[in-house]
Amino acid sequence: MVQGAQLGETFDWCGVNAGWRAVSVIGHFSPTRRDLTMEAFLVSTGIVALAEMGDKTQLLALVLAARLKKPLPICAGILVATLVNHACAAAVGQWITQYLGPDAMRWILGLSFLAMAAWMLIPDKLDDDEGTRPERFGAFLTTVIAFFIVEMGDKTQIATVALAAKYSSLFVVVAGTTLGMMLANAPVVYFGDQLTRRVPIKLVHAACAAVFAVLGLAALLNLGKMF
Repeated sequence: MVQGAQLGETFDWCGVNAGWRAVSVIGHFSPTRRDLTMEAFLVSTGIVALAEMGDKTQLLALVLAARLKKPLPICAGILVATLVNHACAAAVGQWITQYLGPDAMRWILGLSFLAMAAWMLIPDKLDDDEGTRPERFGAFLTTVIAFFIVEMGDKTQIATVALAAKYSSLFVVVAGTTLGMMLANAPVVYFGDQLTRRVPIKLVHAACAAVFAVLGLAALLNLGKMF
């Protein structure tokens, strides 16, 4: 009987250990990780889509659509230029996090988001010297070159750097910011200024500024899991 009891206890302990191992394995695929990934994607998409409204690159999309009248190559050029530009920006954002401690990074992110909130309230314009000569290149290459250059140092690129520093997944952030750019620019390429005239740009910028302000305050006050 004693041996049987000991054998039963052995099987019980094996079952408990197996259960803990199963829980450990499931924990690697916990909903929390998926939720954070979805949060990174949706926040990146939403912020860039709002920030892009009335931005220089959206104005550039409007100019190229009017000059070239080839919406599909223009949209393809916007996609390629955005992917390359934002991938570089996200890489910079994640590189920064490797050399700064969590406290310093929290303050930098908070102040950066607050600065972005103020920047969103400043109207943007496309300078004449930022135009291109579409006769020299095709519509696709013209768009790639123009968008990549104009996007350098732009609000959406700086936002991508900050988002990549906030979230750990470079791929998810770049996918989200690129989708946001396409959501803001593709309709403009196809429907022209009719769409931009019907969208209250000041209201959109105010909403985007509010989002940046909330993110900045959340970072400075260390609300939620920022890292």
